Amino acid sequence: MQYFNRHIDNELLNWKNTPNRKPLLLRGARQVGKSTVVRHLGRTFKYFVEINLEKQPAFKTLFSDNIDVKKICAEISAVVSIPIIPGKTLLFIDEIQTSQQAIMSLRYFKEDYPELHVIAAGSLLEFTLSELPSFGVGRIRSMYVYPFSFDEFLMAQNLDMQINAKNNADSNNPLSLPLHQSLQSQLRSFYLTGGMPAAVTEWLTSHNYIEVSRIHNDILDTYQDDFAKYKKKIAPSLLRQVLKSAALQAGKKFVYAQAGEGIPSALIKDTLNLLSLAGIIIPVTHTNANGIPLGAEENPNYCKYLFLDTGLMLTMLGTPPADILLSNETDLVNKGAISEMFAGLELVKYDDCFKKAEPHYWQNTSRNADAEVDYLTVHNGKILPIEIKANTKGSMQSLYFFMRKKHITDATRISMENFSSFVRTDTEDNDAERKITIVPLYAINSLFRK
Repeated sequence: MQYFNRHIDNELLNWKNTPNRKPLLLRGARQVGKSTVVRHLGRTFKYFVEINLEKQPAFKTLFSDNIDVKKICAEISAVVSIPIIPGKTLLFIDEIQTSQQAIMSLRYFKEDYPELHVIAAGSLLEFTLSELPSFGVGRIRSMYVYPFSFDEFLMAQNLDMQINAKNNADSNNPLSLPLHQSLQSQLRSFYLTGGMPAAVTEWLTSHNYIEVSRIHNDILDTYQDDFAKYKKKIAPSLLRQVLKSAALQAGKKFVYAQAGEGIPSALIKDTLNLLSLAGIIIPVTHTNANGIPLGAEENPNYCKYLFLDTGLMLTMLGTPPADILLSNETDLVNKGAISEMFAGLELVKYDDCFKKAEPHYWQNTSRNADAEVDYLTVHNGKILPIEIKANTKGSMQSLYFFMRKKHITDATRISMENFSSFVRTDTEDNDAERKITIVPLYAINSLFRK
């Protein structure tokens, strides 16, 4: 099967070449490509050894209470008939969530066998980790894996020249109209296809949205089959119900009452937490944003949720492809939450892969107030507010209110427009100047340029 390059490949190569590396633990939702990127890295070693603790449960017996990692490696090598040699072999332990002892053993690879390259990954790994008091803090490095970003979707189509042109553009050097329109078209395709590797592969093979949606349904069925594994805590039917509600409420503060009549809020909260642990939804938490870090002033009572993937969400909601492909630019951004969710997911995917993404937004929590800024991030050591809008004709009163309140001079407006910028004189704040930089939705990665 053809391999499509991922941005995380470079991070894995850097890890491989780091002398004082730690065992690596890949974390992320099911079917986002964790195992595939490790196997691709394995091609750069002389030997690659993969064991799967779910498909090959007998290997779990090697991870006993008295852990001797060198002995474990010798026994694995004998079973698979592949040498395990430091510097020449990559050892990959997949589905490690099925053995707490195997997870705990990772710390001993750092202590007793640091010269060996070791990577582990697993599905629903967060559930097992939440039951462990400690799994080697300081001795194991986590890496978070998400579905394809928009740039990775373009890379899979060999559109590197479009990526380069986009990455070299800015408000002083916008893209040509044909290229701008081409990227807009690609973005609509990406909304529908999403970034799940299997869906991207199907799109590249068939260019048939019906077949792509069938892949989405297969993945959603797999996720819902997983719900049975949580049933001791939460009924699978409630998990499905709350997941659907999270999709319907995407882009808005989650309202528990809309998830189901008569269901206790505490139970819905627990359900959302489980879906978050599974990586299917990602919380976007309100912050007062009076300084950095943004997480220092979180208020978890105000929370929005990102659905893991635009394609999965649109398929779950039964959105016809024509609603995305044929809508005008204003409708595509202003109607529904798809563009806001895409933007949030891109912000997550381009964040530091070695820490869990914790996106934030702001809203005026005063009574009868409705001001809200879609996302907040930190850029060049300052808080950067981000609004998702259709065009420059919008009033953006919430954004200006926030900038005035927090004494911020720069903000970003993400839309279907080309690169540009403008300066507004704020007559309500001693004629202070507010600079708004316009970034196309397809170029959100430009916010991460140094």
